[in-house]
Amino acid sequence: MQKEKLRVIRKQKGYTQQQVADFIATDVSNYSRKESGDVRIVKDEWDKLARFLDVPIEDIYEEEEPTVVINNDHPVFNDRSSSAGVITNQNNYDNIPGAIIENLQNYIALLKEENEKLKEELKGFPKGRK
Repeated sequence: MQKEKLRVIRKQKGYTQQQVADFIATDVSNYSRKESGDVRIVKDEWDKLARFLDVPIEDIYEEEEPTVVINNDHPVFNDRSSSAGVITNQNNYDNIPGAIIENLQNYIALLKEENEKLKEELKGFPKGRK
């Protein structure tokens, strides 16, 4: 079943599927399958979608059972939906809150800056010194 509420609001807000896919960290074909109801949208993704579209989750959420689509010619990456009896090696990082990810990205940027400063400082020392 298509996620009609989600699709309508996305279009009303003027966003493309690509923009939404980028925000929830998936590829556009996977997001398209989520919106069309072929792939399950997990709770954390519903939260991210509501935040991105700036609407209450109730305005876009539609519960349903996903249909199973098997296409070995086009593997889906970053899909967290599960099939009965299938064991995957995927790590489930999609439930990490966005604020934590943003904080870690800022920390990485700070460390990169510090690393560059230290590299410049090292250039002032004579070579071979221990």
